[in-house]
Amino acid sequence: MLSNDSPHNEQFQRLLDQIRDEVDSLKNQVKSLKKENSQLKDQIKEIQEGQTDIYSAISETERMALRHQVLGLISKIDEHLEDGQ
Repeated sequence: MLSNDSPHNEQFQRLLDQIRDEVDSLKNQVKSLKKENSQLKDQIKEIQEGQTDIYSAISETERMALRHQVLGLISKIDEHLEDGQ
């Protein structure tokens, strides 16, 4: 056993104090990172709630026009494929 007056005991106590300080520092970092993570998750949630899909953002008339354009393109592609055969 180490005596209280031994240089090894003093060194051990200094090292133990350094370890405690480092552990406390790491605990504070973890706490800070958890708080930051929570804030980022809240920001993501806000952004996701504010997003809408493309169809809900446009009017019915615009949807019909877009559908007509898509169907026209599909028709042209089909014609092109049939001509190539």
